[in-house]
Amino acid sequence: MTPANGRTGPFPGQVVPGFSAMLDNGDGTFWAMPDNGFGAKGNSADFLLRMYLVRPSFEGAGGDGSVDLPELISFADPDQRAGFPIVNDDTEERLLTGADFDIESVVRLRDGSFLVGEEFGPYLLHFDTDGVLLDAPVPLPGVQSPQNPDLGGAQPTLPASKGFEATAYDGSRYAYPILEGALIAETDQRVRRISQLDTRTMRYTGKTWTYRTVEAANLVGDAFMTGRDRMLILERDNFGGAQAVTKRVVEVDLRRAEPAGHLVTEPVLDLLKIANPDGIGEGDGYGTGEEFSFPFVSDETVVQMRDGSFVLTNDNNYPGDDARVDGEPDDIEIIHVELRRQKLRTGGPTVFAHRGASGYRPEHTIAAYELAARQCADFVEPDLVMTRDGVLVDRHEPEIGGTTDVATRAEFADRRATKQVDGRAVTGWFTEDFTLAELRTLRAKERLPQLRPESTTYDGLYQVPTLDEVLAFARRTETCDGEPIGVIPEIKHSTYLADAGLPAEQPLLDALARNGVRPGDTPVVIQSFEVGNLQRLSRMTRFDLVQLVDCAGAPYDQVRAGTGVTYADLVTRDGMRKIARYADSAGLCKDVMIPRRADGSLGRPTDAIRNAHRAGLTVTGWTFRRENSFLPLEFRSSADPAAAGDVAGEIRTFLRAGMDDFFTDHPDIGAAVAG
Repeated sequence: MTPANGRTGPFPGQVVPGFSAMLDNGDGTFWAMPDNGFGAKGNSADFLLRMYLVRPSFEGAGGDGSVDLPELISFADPDQRAGFPIVNDDTEERLLTGADFDIESVVRLRDGSFLVGEEFGPYLLHFDTDGVLLDAPVPLPGVQSPQNPDLGGAQPTLPASKGFEATAYDGSRYAYPILEGALIAETDQRVRRISQLDTRTMRYTGKTWTYRTVEAANLVGDAFMTGRDRMLILERDNFGGAQAVTKRVVEVDLRRAEPAGHLVTEPVLDLLKIANPDGIGEGDGYGTGEEFSFPFVSDETVVQMRDGSFVLTNDNNYPGDDARVDGEPDDIEIIHVELRRQKLRTGGPTVFAHRGASGYRPEHTIAAYELAARQCADFVEPDLVMTRDGVLVDRHEPEIGGTTDVATRAEFADRRATKQVDGRAVTGWFTEDFTLAELRTLRAKERLPQLRPESTTYDGLYQVPTLDEVLAFARRTETCDGEPIGVIPEIKHSTYLADAGLPAEQPLLDALARNGVRPGDTPVVIQSFEVGNLQRLSRMTRFDLVQLVDCAGAPYDQVRAGTGVTYADLVTRDGMRKIARYADSAGLCKDVMIPRRADGSLGRPTDAIRNAHRAGLTVTGWTFRRENSFLPLEFRSSADPAAAGDVAGEIRTFLRAGMDDFFTDHPDIGAAVAG
């Protein structure tokens, strides 16, 4: 081994580098299985494949937090079933190693034998209760990884280490191995293939299903059957600690699919937000406070107990991962989680997370949306622009020089251009000049680094999401009240996109439809600063619509049409009545509701809120931010523009003036006010 995080060999015995699979024995013990050892075929030839009997003494349930490993099973192939030379080919025991198979998942069949999913083939391996290989490895037809021993000169169809990380079993006849990643030729790289194996014949039935991850880089970590057709799936990203975005258990029903064909997902458990009222593990590193987080890179095991609770553990990739404490190798942790419904908020204004929790993470990323949900936002807001190949993606503006690392990419230097956006000259890089594949190579960065230096620590980590990915996130996410989290997309620069031959309105409705989002289901509200596109949408859909009103100027489609209508006209009594003919809400700039005096303090409220209410419209104010730079004089904490002021006080002032709901970059503060 090479030194990592200060750990070097020799060790007194074979290390246990985390657990990738676990089985409940029903008596307080579990069988827990590491993977192939050290992450690759080439460095794991001396790692024996084993499964350990594990007896955890759970802290918080009268235990001391220790884990006992009283016995183990070594996997072996004494009867030469493997069908290819193994590392210990010439020995009598023929113990299997991490250079032979990369074992990742396990289920126990009705006769007590074990079915193990692995990744080099990928294969399913059938072992008896003593760990002896009973049958030849079962390959998945048409699928081979680069490490497949029978690959020969053929091209792999599956990337390395993307095989059967998860396998579920219905307790009777059928097993359901799931590919951790997408096939190489898969058009949609978010697709994860679920197959059905008849355990009586050890042959695939030909039945398959597709599960779609939130983002293409996400992985399926584990699966567990909760009924004949219902299955838990653990989806994870490849980040640890504070950088972690998605560590989530969802449930699917193999009989229910979205219009696009992938399985409908229902949220079950967010591993990054677990209530910890007893302070279990408190002080042991990141995520161990009043709110517990299981933020490991490789959260790869979920077991549902008979009482409906969950036991989960991690592959700590020893000694490489340090999610809890920087520079310290992670332990293997085994946690027991009970599900209890508790309503945290009742009523109050709706909290819209402006571009996600954009005060803490780079805006318009799944990371910002996930954090917003954990901070008790009711809705998240994606701003929609288009790629050259007609895909709706999530950026504040078509120009992306300020929100991605595109300026550092030499291969895109020639894409820099100056364009007219709503009558203004804008220079930079524009989404409509990039295909989605090209945009995927970029990474998001903090738009306001001088004001939000903490957020810059996440620069370069996260991709630009598509609308489909935002909707996938929403479909498997709940608010702190246990309700489906809402999505409030804003169509940016509708006229500009239409002039580029990329109108956004119908593609938006199409995306909602193919993701199974219907009015009254997942809460969705559509907003725009322009008028004409909302009027058209009011005839095309039953989703609620919001007319956004800027602090000054005019809707660009009205400028283009020469109507003379300004935003000031929209907030008059007559203007609000006209808005009510096609929209349900008015999204007002703060200064339209309560203008500021010359010294920066708040003045007297205008008639805008009253006019909206008289017309039957709700009023949503934007945008509330905690930095002094954005606050009225009386709510600033100092002369430092980046310091936090009293944004809660500002929000309360606007609520007292009649504002119904609000957008904020800091949904945790907003939720505290709304609660």
